[in-house]
Amino acid sequence: MSQTEDIDDSTAPLIEHLAELRTRLIRAVAAFAVGIILAFTVAEPILQFLVSPIEATLRDLGDPSPTLQYTSPQEYLFTLFRISMVFGFALSFPVIGLQLWRFVAPGLYKSEKGAFLPFLIASPFMFLLGASFAQFVVTPLAMKFFLGFADVSSIFADLLSRTNAEIPAEVALVPETSEGVKITFFGKVNESLDITLKFIMAFGLCFQLPVLLTLMGKAGLVSAAGLAGMRKYAVVAILMLAAVVTPPDVVTQLILFTVVYGLYEISIFLVARVEKKREAQLRADGYYDDEVDGE
Repeated sequence: MSQTEDIDDSTAPLIEHLAELRTRLIRAVAAFAVGIILAFTVAEPILQFLVSPIEATLRDLGDPSPTLQYTSPQEYLFTLFRISMVFGFALSFPVIGLQLWRFVAPGLYKSEKGAFLPFLIASPFMFLLGASFAQFVVTPLAMKFFLGFADVSSIFADLLSRTNAEIPAEVALVPETSEGVKITFFGKVNESLDITLKFIMAFGLCFQLPVLLTLMGKAGLVSAAGLAGMRKYAVVAILMLAAVVTPPDVVTQLILFTVVYGLYEISIFLVARVEKKREAQLRADGYYDDEVDGE
């Protein structure tokens, strides 16, 4: 009889936790849905903002009216929906993070709460910083590299059946040829958005490096000395990352390498500070013997 009571007692907290989890998930999903709806109402301006580096590059190349196209009836709608999903999650993240915090906080000690909460706040901030860096620095450089091989304005003018006399004198012309095929840029809106979002996600995640390593340092999984000893391997890994994420443009790759390696050095500094605070706390609690340490 006592064993049955023990089983019932152990089952009750589990059911309560599952009910609590269900409530938190429902609230998080509801917040996400509201965020999607709100983001969808402004999806068109967001799209214009995300493809603005492409527009600026085309205008610099001489195209007076940059154009992106879609080739299937549902493509534009699905593109706006993708934007709504991404930015809807961003809008609802404070609510989702709050629900996550309220679910895990009761099971944490006071010291663990003090350690976890700052990272919950720092993570979205660092992601936003990385995304902004990608949108305003990396993507414009990438677009200039990708689209800089041809004078897009003259190609557009030629496709619009304009004669040479009708084209402004300041616009460079691609020499006409009777052989071969003409290769031109007709950007698809979903593909153009895709490369922009990839840069945003890649740099947003790269900027999580100090948050991740500092949290691992608090948990004792990494040390400042260990990270410092791994510098040469970190350099190689970051160079490989720069080669994969960015276009084959040395300037863009150097920017990414400099930024990510700088974040790695910042992580070493932050982990060292965490270790000093932990050591000071242990000394205050009497776990370290200063006389033994001095021998």
